[in-house]
Amino acid sequence: MSSVAFIGLGQMGAPMARNFLKQGHRLAVFDLNAEAVDALVQVGATASKNAAEAAQDAEFVITMLPNGDLVRETLLGENGVSQTLCKSALIIDMSTIHPLQTDHLIADLASRGFSMMDVPVGRTSDHAIAGTLLLLAGGTPQQVERARPLLMAMGSELIEAGGPGMGIRVKLINNYMSIALNALSAEAAVLCEALGLSFEVAMQVMSGTPAGKGHFTTSWPNKVLKGDLTPAFMIDLAHKDLGIALDVANQLHVPMPLGAASREVYNQARAAGRGRQDWSAILEQVRNSAGINHKN
Repeated sequence: MSSVAFIGLGQMGAPMARNFLKQGHRLAVFDLNAEAVDALVQVGATASKNAAEAAQDAEFVITMLPNGDLVRETLLGENGVSQTLCKSALIIDMSTIHPLQTDHLIADLASRGFSMMDVPVGRTSDHAIAGTLLLLAGGTPQQVERARPLLMAMGSELIEAGGPGMGIRVKLINNYMSIALNALSAEAAVLCEALGLSFEVAMQVMSGTPAGKGHFTTSWPNKVLKGDLTPAFMIDLAHKDLGIALDVANQLHVPMPLGAASREVYNQARAAGRGRQDWSAILEQVRNSAGINHKN
């Protein structure tokens, strides 16, 4: 069994740390919330007065903290992990922070002789309790394999994200899309209500279309990601249908700011001569707007 220091015992961190005790690992914990620390001590953890003390004999240090500045202070600040940690130990940051902060932390720790990887998590606090989190591992192949047995105490699925800093990148993109889709879905749901359409019927229909399944797994793999922009559903037609929906919403006084913003992207695609391409060509339009060259 491993010696683990866990720093950050919030809604996610506390149950994640608890799962190490269930697996028989030695666990030292630190958090500014004394009650959270006491709760772990009662089930077998060792309390620490600061991050440096928690890390003193650790083979692995895990941080699960609210923001990047706090992660940096915990790892590199006064009474931080780097003050006492053995150079052979592995630091695993599981926080959701700015990816450029992650890059700087990895580099700054490496310059001091320490090894760090990023492993943010997916799913919810219920999954943290059950030990069934999705683990998004950013690290070298050697780091991932070293950490895998330990990480699987907290999760049921581990995805290798492609190297140091890539775990937090894929977490950021996943959250960005989920959060934005939440608002767009709310617009669609309210339009359902304004039109008198059964929400249950809408759910039944959209659960089998790109509206519910998403373009990453439906239209894009079959078209734009294959380099095929011959139209299965033309951008011109998508633009027309989007316009109808926005007009209906306007007449019913339903605000649709995200839908309106989306129409501007379709306007740009049509202005660029993409009107008769497949609607998945919106990906190419956004790539071009971002100055990212691609073969299509």
